[in-house]
Amino acid sequence: MEKKRKMLTIGQFAALHGINKKTLMWYDEIGLFRPAMIHPENGYRYYSYYQSSILETILLLRELNVSIDEIQVFMKDRSAESLEQLLREKIEDLDRDMAYLKAVRKKLSYHCQNMATLLTMDLSEISIVPKKESCLVTVAIDKDTSFDKQVEMITAETKKYQLRRLHDASYGTMIAVESLYKGNFTDYSRLFIEIPFPIQKKGLHIQPAGDYIRAFYRESPENAALCYRKIFAYAEEHGLTLSGFSYEIILNENVIDRMEDAVVQIEIPCKIYHTDI
Repeated sequence: MEKKRKMLTIGQFAALHGINKKTLMWYDEIGLFRPAMIHPENGYRYYSYYQSSILETILLLRELNVSIDEIQVFMKDRSAESLEQLLREKIEDLDRDMAYLKAVRKKLSYHCQNMATLLTMDLSEISIVPKKESCLVTVAIDKDTSFDKQVEMITAETKKYQLRRLHDASYGTMIAVESLYKGNFTDYSRLFIEIPFPIQKKGLHIQPAGDYIRAFYRESPENAALCYRKIFAYAEEHGLTLSGFSYEIILNENVIDRMEDAVVQIEIPCKIYHTDI
């Protein structure tokens, strides 16, 4: 137990805890953490082994972004109850931060995947891709909904779901498959936003899991019509039935200046309705 009675210099104590001794000097100056003794002749600060746990608590709270003022309040009335409450609050903060970082990572992965697709894609290619279930926030629109109104509605939804900015989420447009079969290839009925973090809200649109027909076209009503007709032909050839909605997103909006350069991705749920014998 001799080592526990030994006094440590400020340099030794700082090295023991992996910090700069100027940090200890500052903590002393503001009254947050004082040395066990100060030499009466030379003014050198000395710390005891028993102070280590107190300093480590302060350092832990600083790592959790607890302010100096909050720590000072805690240190004046230190108890298991007050520390538990403080740590619980910071755990909740960390959980929110981690959820946000996961959402950011998901969004970055989404953009990275889109760029990879752009670099290797064949605009004429039609394929079948599996998708997981997604929850979408949607707002109803029709052909008379002005662009300004659409922007207003999307902005309201991003605030409602506490998105920090519009590009924190994936967004696009939806057309009912029944409208497509009638030849209404620009009859958009909804705008959608895919929230990148878990939420429990009623009234969300569920984009079902399963196989999707995926195709691409360069933005224009004529190209959209041509692309959808090719999709119908592909579905007929492969014995597929389309259902629900077509989900359209622009893949390259981050790297273009003109809408006519936009590459639109189409995804439509599909199932096999017969097999060849």
